Amino acid sequence: MSLAPGAKRIRLKGISKDAFITGPDLAALENIKKLPVLPQLIQKFNEHALDRVLYVHNTASAVRCGPEQFPTLDKLLQEACRTLDVKEPELYVRYNVVDNASTAGVERPFIVLNSPIIDTLTDDELLYVIGHELGHIKCAHVLYQMIGVILIPLLRLIGSMTLGLGALAGQGVVAVFYEWMRQTEYTCDRAGLLVCQDPMIALSAQMKLGAGHTRLSGEMNVESFLQQARGYVDHKPEDGLAKALLFLMYKWQLTHPEIVHRAKAIDEWARTGAYQEILAGSYAKDA
Repeated sequence: MSLAPGAKRIRLKGISKDAFITGPDLAALENIKKLPVLPQLIQKFNEHALDRVLYVHNTASAVRCGPEQFPTLDKLLQEACRTLDVKEPELYVRYNVVDNASTAGVERPFIVLNSPIIDTLTDDELLYVIGHELGHIKCAHVLYQMIGVILIPLLRLIGSMTLGLGALAGQGVVAVFYEWMRQTEYTCDRAGLLVCQDPMIALSAQMKLGAGHTRLSGEMNVESFLQQARGYVDHKPEDGLAKALLFLMYKWQLTHPEIVHRAKAIDEWARTGAYQEILAGSYAKDA
């Protein structure tokens, strides 16, 4: 179902993360919680006030949006928060050459839009991206994401300092965090779709983020991208070894799934009864 021109988006009052969080996201998070080092990591994270450090760094290096500063983005944030029923976080724009957005901050959450994404995407597509980032906040992903972002380079450094011996010990922990990070993206793509409420907008945003902004951007076709996603087959059953090698050589350390995987998941969920029921008002609510 696509949003009709001029139609108002449905406010999902009281919606719980349980309405859209994926099973693999929950399963991967349980694996993280079973890591014996997790309590120590959380303790160190709090001891060194890393949440505050990252917040201060961001406020010193990015421009905060508001009614008088990037009012268009501020209005998009307000609309996204109303739709997904999320307390409004701070929104910033930061110069970067990469089309991307991110979320951080446990006690004081904030969203950062890299500057190129504003030129690459339409307002509706930016609404999808902001909704995606709000999904990370609503699903309480941020603490574990920040620990993972800090932990992974640290384990790599330890490995290089111990001639690779430490790297082997930390590889399993890093792999668990990477897997969970990838799964959270599928959940938050659903959140973005619930905010923009038009699968073609969500797919168009994914397509543009995958291809980047070029002088031929006007020649991109979201219908063709949708057909690419629907026609994509990961591997034939007999390609098990090739699939395993591809994962070990490349995919295991991705923090985000590849765009066609994400587009395929968006399309499949958009065509399920679960998505339609949420828009119809039947969904799990927070107490």
